[in-house]
Amino acid sequence: MQGEGDDPAVRPGEQVQAAEREAAKRRILAQAEADRVPVEETTRAVPDRRWRRGQR
Repeated sequence: MQGEGDDPAVRPGEQVQAAEREAAKRRILAQAEADRVPVEETTRAVPDRRWRRGQR
């Protein structure tokens, strides 16, 4: 005989942990998106003359 909590895939504690992990992932992704600097706002590195000499 199996009780309601015997199936490991349906344990309430695991469901809560999975929901908390998903919420944490969404918070981290939202924070990363908020902190992201658009490409248009970054400065481009300009190679020095020694590097350019090697390209000719």
